[in-house]
Amino acid sequence: MKRIAKIIMLMAVVAFVATKTYAQVSVGVGISANIAPPALPVYTQPACPVDGDIWQPGYWAYNADGGYYWVPGVWVAPPQTGYLWTPPYWGFAGGVYGFNAGYWGLSVGFYGGINYGFGYGGYGFYGGRWAGGRFMYNTAVWRVNRTFIHNTYIDRNFVRNNNHYSFNGPGGVNRRPDAREQAAMRGNHIQPTSSQIAHQEAARQNRAQFANVNHGRPAAAAMDRVNGRAYTASGRIARENANARTAQVKQRDQAERQNANARATRVRQRDQTERQNDNARAARVRQRDQAERQNANARASRVRQRDQTERQNANARASQVRQRDQAERKNANAATQRAEQHDRMQRQQAAQATRQAEQKDRMQQQRQAQRATQNQQHMQQQRQAAQAQRMQQRQAAQAQRAQQNQQHAQQQQRMQRAQQQRPAQRPAQQRERRG
Repeated sequence: MKRIAKIIMLMAVVAFVATKTYAQVSVGVGISANIAPPALPVYTQPACPVDGDIWQPGYWAYNADGGYYWVPGVWVAPPQTGYLWTPPYWGFAGGVYGFNAGYWGLSVGFYGGINYGFGYGGYGFYGGRWAGGRFMYNTAVWRVNRTFIHNTYIDRNFVRNNNHYSFNGPGGVNRRPDAREQAAMRGNHIQPTSSQIAHQEAARQNRAQFANVNHGRPAAAAMDRVNGRAYTASGRIARENANARTAQVKQRDQAERQNANARATRVRQRDQTERQNDNARAARVRQRDQAERQNANARASRVRQRDQTERQNANARASQVRQRDQAERKNANAATQRAEQHDRMQRQQAAQATRQAEQKDRMQQQRQAQRATQNQQHMQQQRQAAQAQRMQQRQAAQAQRAQQNQQHAQQQQRMQRAQQQRPAQRPAQQRERRG
């Protein structure tokens, strides 16, 4: 709110200043007089005090209460880089003398053909020029302080005019603007600055500047700057009005000091109030910050406790998980051992069964081999017996038949024994295969 109020006050001041400046700039517009202005006085130009200032020639202004008064020539600062000053002039038309205000432009326009001197000879301008953003002074017509102004040149190629007419028209300068001056008149213009208007107003307030008092020879013919030192026509400091100006300056300074003290008092009070408000806000901010820190510490403590509890729970869960994993690993190892033991037992049993089966097969093969051997022996015995029988057939047929009968009986007995042994062997082989 305070910043917004300051902005509003600043805008109001700017609007007031702008309105006041416009009113001051309007001074001179539409001013006319029934008598011609006095001739231009001849005076010496003071040296330029500030690098960049441009000379504004002195001119006669008019006030209805006192008539014509002299506005001293003065060094002024241009409103912008590159702009030059076109002086005002009086022109006669319609039976009256009208005032044409001066202006700033990119080139010097028509100023009534008046020979103001100091680069304004009635046509054009040759007091200096702009170059590279700096103003170059032609010291052939302008005086400068060479101690700190070095951007100078010398050009004496200009028209010299010795008349001192102060107006354009019958009895004065009879000249009309040419094409170049008309183009400059139609260009972009900037009205006189506030310091130029204040300079004219100060001359109007000084009764010694009026022609009905000084008879065309003003005591302050020129000044080195606005509100600066006044110089006589011969270039000396104007002592006559120095005391009056000093008193005015003292009164003005005293009033300004009083206003400054009052403003300083208001500023101190305002600053004190603002400091008190700032201290109160700072105290509230500190209290708020302290409460926030306490709350933050409490939240941090709760967070630490919660984190500690979570870590403990996490450690407990991790311990349980480790124990469970350890138990599962033990159970898995035990199951693996049991499975391996079972597999070993099965492999052993299978190997044993395989060995038993192989042993049974070998035994069966051995029995078959024994039976084959027995059969071979039996066949051999039969062949031997048959041979013996054939041999004995010749000796004794009866003995041979008796022997054959005996052998036949023996053979039947062996066959019976073999038949009796086979059923007993078959169940034992079947039991071995089942085992």
